[in-house]
Amino acid sequence: MTVQERKQRIPYAADTATHRSEERSVPTIESQSALLAEKPLIRVSHVRKVYRMGEERVIALDDITLDIRRGEMVCFLGTSGSGKSTFLNMVAGLEKPTRGEIWIGNIPVHKLNEEQVTLFRQKNIGFIFQAYHLIPSMTALENVTVPLTFRGVEKKKRLRAGRAALKSVGLEGYDNRKPSQMSGGQQQRVGIARALVGNPKILFADEPTGNLDSNTTKEVMDIIVEQARRHGMTLILVSHDRTIAEYTDTILTIKDGNIVDTEYRTPREQKETR
Repeated sequence: MTVQERKQRIPYAADTATHRSEERSVPTIESQSALLAEKPLIRVSHVRKVYRMGEERVIALDDITLDIRRGEMVCFLGTSGSGKSTFLNMVAGLEKPTRGEIWIGNIPVHKLNEEQVTLFRQKNIGFIFQAYHLIPSMTALENVTVPLTFRGVEKKKRLRAGRAALKSVGLEGYDNRKPSQMSGGQQQRVGIARALVGNPKILFADEPTGNLDSNTTKEVMDIIVEQARRHGMTLILVSHDRTIAEYTDTILTIKDGNIVDTEYRTPREQKETR
């Protein structure tokens, strides 16, 4: 076995009911897609996150347990400091929980080391950020294809996929524009295209319309929801805005690190929101 093959082996559990069976290995990152077909797609069990600031302990997440189905759109709704962004970071593998387990398919995200979780995110997760996080010196097309570059996709395929992603968000012909030549709404569309270009299983959106006016907010949310539905992606959205939350199937209100309310919305209610 080569060093690279060893790096790409990620543990998973055979017994998804107890999560306690003997750990095995996934031969390659590519084979993980089959594992993500499990239902529910995301399982969070008694997750707690405590930050230490000197002698002080700050409880960001208290005791979160929930399941998210494949293709479900979920919003974590709460004010600043409620724990919603911390929860997103936990599920995305950006931070480790102090206690508890996080499973995506049969992958124990809470157990992955830094290299394993990076490979997992490259293959399965797309991010949409509030502040866009575009590289100023790059064109729209170059920004969109950055995730494919990290995955080693050849240039011709990267450019073809990048142009298709830009077209899907209404930016056909914007290939050579740099961020400074685009409005905030257009920059966020580039950010959405970048998140979509690798065809991820899960789409994370952290306050994606926080820097946009009301008209542009509606346009951006329509694009996010339409693309998630079209491609069967699971969407995890974080927002403080009730109007944004109403685009999703399930609204989880989070306060002081706990989920205090769960609301399930019908397709008709979502349509009325839009």
